[in-house]
Amino acid sequence: MLYNNLSGYFREKYGKRLSKICIDGGFSCPNRDGKVGYGGCIYCGERGAGEHIDNTVSIKEQVMNALKDARDDELFVAYFQNFSNTYAQIDVLKQRYDAALIDDRIKVLAIGTRPDCITEENADLLAEMAKTHYVWVELGLQTSSDTVAAAMNIGYARAEFSRAVALLASRGIDTVAHMMVGLPGEGRAEAIQTM
Repeated sequence: MLYNNLSGYFREKYGKRLSKICIDGGFSCPNRDGKVGYGGCIYCGERGAGEHIDNTVSIKEQVMNALKDARDDELFVAYFQNFSNTYAQIDVLKQRYDAALIDDRIKVLAIGTRPDCITEENADLLAEMAKTHYVWVELGLQTSSDTVAAAMNIGYARAEFSRAVALLASRGIDTVAHMMVGLPGEGRAEAIQTM
C-alpha cells in the first residue's frame, strides 16, 4: 500500500471503522466577514462545506440525531465541518466542542478550519481536549502556490499553513491537509509541489 487511509488507521487504533458525525457549529470565516476578505474562497459554497447538515438545531441535537439509530458498539468522530471551526473566542470554542462530545461512543474530535485561524490559545484548548479524545485538525492547504491561492481568493499564503501545522504539532495535535490538486492556474509542477 502506498498510503495509509483513515479507515485502515481507525481499524488499527480502535479495532473497527468509525463513522463521522458532520456538525455545523455555527462558526463563520474571516474570508467572509471582512477580517481577511469577503465572499469566501472561490470553491466554497454559501453554507461552507456542509450544505447537507441541519443547522436549525443545536450541536447537541445534531449529534443526538446522528446517534439515535446507532448500535451500542458503533464508534464515531465528531466532525466540525462548516466554515472555520476555530474562529471564535476560547470559551465559545470549548462550549461548542463540549456540546458535541456527549456520548462515550464519540472517540474523536475533528476540527475543520483555516491555518490563519490557529492561535496559541486555541491550540492549547485542543491539547486540553486531547486528554480525553483523539483530536485532529483539518487544515485547508488547497494549493502550495501562493499565486493560485490568491486567484482562488483563499486569503492566506502557504507559509501560514506551515506555521499552523508546526504550532499544532508542538501541542501533539495531528493535522490533516486538505488539498485541491488541479485548481485553475495550477500546472503539473505546482500540483506535484502541493502533493
